Amino acid sequence: MKEFPVRKLTRSLQIGKVGVGGNQPISVQSMTTTKTADAAATIEQIRQLATAGCEIVRVAVPDMAAARAVSTIKESAAIPVVADIHFDYRLALEVIARGIDALRLNPGNITDQEQVKTVVRAAKEKKIPIRIGVNAGSLDKAMLEKHGGHATPAALVESALQHVTILEQLDFHDIKISLKANDVPLTIQSYRLMSERVDYPLHLGVTEAGTPRVGIIKSAVGIGALLAEGIGDTIRVSLTADPVEEVRVARDILQSLGLRQFSPTLVSCPTCGRCNIDLIALATKVEERLATLSRPLTVAVMGCVVNGPGEAREADVGIAGGKGEGILFRKGQIVAKVPEEQLMEVLFAEMDRLDKGEIQS
Repeated sequence: MKEFPVRKLTRSLQIGKVGVGGNQPISVQSMTTTKTADAAATIEQIRQLATAGCEIVRVAVPDMAAARAVSTIKESAAIPVVADIHFDYRLALEVIARGIDALRLNPGNITDQEQVKTVVRAAKEKKIPIRIGVNAGSLDKAMLEKHGGHATPAALVESALQHVTILEQLDFHDIKISLKANDVPLTIQSYRLMSERVDYPLHLGVTEAGTPRVGIIKSAVGIGALLAEGIGDTIRVSLTADPVEEVRVARDILQSLGLRQFSPTLVSCPTCGRCNIDLIALATKVEERLATLSRPLTVAVMGCVVNGPGEAREADVGIAGGKGEGILFRKGQIVAKVPEEQLMEVLFAEMDRLDKGEIQS
């Protein structure tokens, strides 16, 4: 697996059973879209997210009914749960008492410092981390004016550090930070600057990225660029879609960079005039079959024998189509010529043998 620049070593903290920062794997997060007060619906969505590979989930806590539902949600949730809270310190105290694993809370938004101290004291006692989250679209007026009336990387970082300072002054250091914008360059520059300033773990994301067509691209570019520079400890892809889709995209980003290996990988060419088989249909069927395998294999489906084995030489197994027949290859070496109508059958058999360990990749 190819490696990018060494990941920055940040402080390590614990969110339930999931470690964040330090040498811990970069974790995948999402957020429920249910009304948190509807515990049954929220539990079901968390189950779906966990099944898809989500490792940490955030729930909105806008009122006391939602806060009280945390007890029931926590009893059934298979992954750590983070409470998203704004302004009302009583909600933070309630979810802490009910077993929440972490808070998303900006202490500077609570005007009474005694209330802040009460929340921080309770969080520290229960070893509950706090995420400082700053969004470009919600910077306060004074901060914007100080930075020329615009959300800039310096403005986002300064705003986040104001909240961080409040916690540090109370001797609280189980902190992670997010600096999100829907503008990709602004997001990248903000995280770069923050990474230079602190060693707290960073939660990456491009906020309000949009529907899947555009949102996936913006998230892959923004989050991927930072991860490739060694910046980032946990990620959330924000899409106007089912949050399960967010988890799938986040995992794909990490796997495409070689930072995590969740599932088998498909390599397939874009087709060209040399292609004499229905490559798109074939690749789609192979991709579906890959989802049933347990080993982290790489399987190639190539359109012709001219470049297929060479371009996909790193694949554990692959096929390349020809006119009326194709080839089966392993690690770039041709092992058999196969009639076209048998290509898929032969490939699937080889994939199954590799998955079971009957032959070595």
